Amino acid sequence: MDHIADRALNQAQVAGATYADVRVVNQQAEVIAIKDGKVEAFARSSNEGFGVRVIADGAWGFASSNQLTAVEADRVAALAVSVARASARTKRSDIRLAEAQPVKASYATPIRTNPLEDVSVEQKLELLLACDAAMRRVKGLTVAESSLEAAVEDKLFASTEGSRIEQRIVTCGGGIEATAVTPDEVQTRSYPNSFGRQAATAGWEFIESLQLAENAERVASEAVELLSAKQCPSTVTTLILDGTQLALQVHESCGHAIELDRVFGMEAAYAGTSFLTTDKLGRFRYGSDLVNIFADATVPGGLGTFGYDDEGVPAQRTGIVRDGIFVGYMSSRETAPLIGQTSSGTMRADGWNRIPLIRMTNVNLEPGTWVLDDLIADTDDGILMAVNKSWSIDDKRLNFQFGTELAWEIRNGKRGALLKNATYTGITPQFWASCDAICNRDHWQLWGTTNCGKGQPSQTMYVGHGVAPARFRDVRVGVA
Repeated sequence: MDHIADRALNQAQVAGATYADVRVVNQQAEVIAIKDGKVEAFARSSNEGFGVRVIADGAWGFASSNQLTAVEADRVAALAVSVARASARTKRSDIRLAEAQPVKASYATPIRTNPLEDVSVEQKLELLLACDAAMRRVKGLTVAESSLEAAVEDKLFASTEGSRIEQRIVTCGGGIEATAVTPDEVQTRSYPNSFGRQAATAGWEFIESLQLAENAERVASEAVELLSAKQCPSTVTTLILDGTQLALQVHESCGHAIELDRVFGMEAAYAGTSFLTTDKLGRFRYGSDLVNIFADATVPGGLGTFGYDDEGVPAQRTGIVRDGIFVGYMSSRETAPLIGQTSSGTMRADGWNRIPLIRMTNVNLEPGTWVLDDLIADTDDGILMAVNKSWSIDDKRLNFQFGTELAWEIRNGKRGALLKNATYTGITPQFWASCDAICNRDHWQLWGTTNCGKGQPSQTMYVGHGVAPARFRDVRVGVA
């Protein structure tokens, strides 16, 4: 890795780059899935390569290769400079990077047990088959699915400014999904989170903590119960969101909206831009006084946790919403100077053959003071919703509609009947302004999102969201 990095940086400068960085990446991954007692999928993959990013004639250029040779390092670096010079013919202004101190460091995800190297396939299959058997014991269940995934990424970042950073990021996750079907209806229950998965930067010990087999029968029973549950009413009411659903609410209505490249229109083709324009910074009321949101790449176990981003900027905690007021963005070395700031360290690429983009880290809602049972008791009438089923939001991140796998009536301060096909809708700042209670630190949990998409060519990134259940007033629910 060191030899390739040195060769590429040297050749880029010889070819005329005023700045260059290189990432040499090795990725290993494994996915195992069981469906109705049979192995549905078993895949192990590995890939390695390097990408060179340069500035020449005031414009970006990028090139990559999966051949780790000196000759290829020379060729790719020279190609990146040629791309930059071609791009410069249509530039509007020269690229300016925020200052960054050169870093020589290493970082590794703290783990006890490597999920790829220290846990046998037999042990993983045993766990998944136990989940499968427990779900299929439930009468009325139609389909039982369970899965595990793990990945290890080793990466070297080096730049012409003198940074050289080695990182090893370990991720793993898993989950179960139970589906019950009648001639007229399909209902699905997932655990621990939507679409049968929860993930973290952690070792095998995280999988053990999920207690998948212990929850399998309950989850399957809930799927069957949903078939005969009451339909979610169409009304305006008080809404309590469980952490599983609130995590996606933060992701869609806050996380994407605070990506500064979206704000400037640098990234608009995939999922649009943002309503949080720079004139709102420091003055716009995003939510109620209770709403405090931070982007934090340092929190242990978060799926968006790392040591340094793909520009060599240290991971950090950045204020986004403070006491309801919008105060910050996720930014890069290129975009931050445009608002008079330094990078918040959020540039990441999902592989060696992709350019880094501003990506969510762990966008977290700070906990409040409530205990969930007390919050329900304090709610005369309303609905509690949990576990995302569907999502839709406009290209400014303003108007949204979400559906959840399950919900419960709240009547006279008590959790009542189970509801199915629950949905709610709203407008982002109005919705967050209606937040009048958030549960405490004991209820706060990090949820991992493994399928956050952005960019063209598309990149899939791992991000996280720490939340506790929260209450929102006067919300439209039951929209078909």
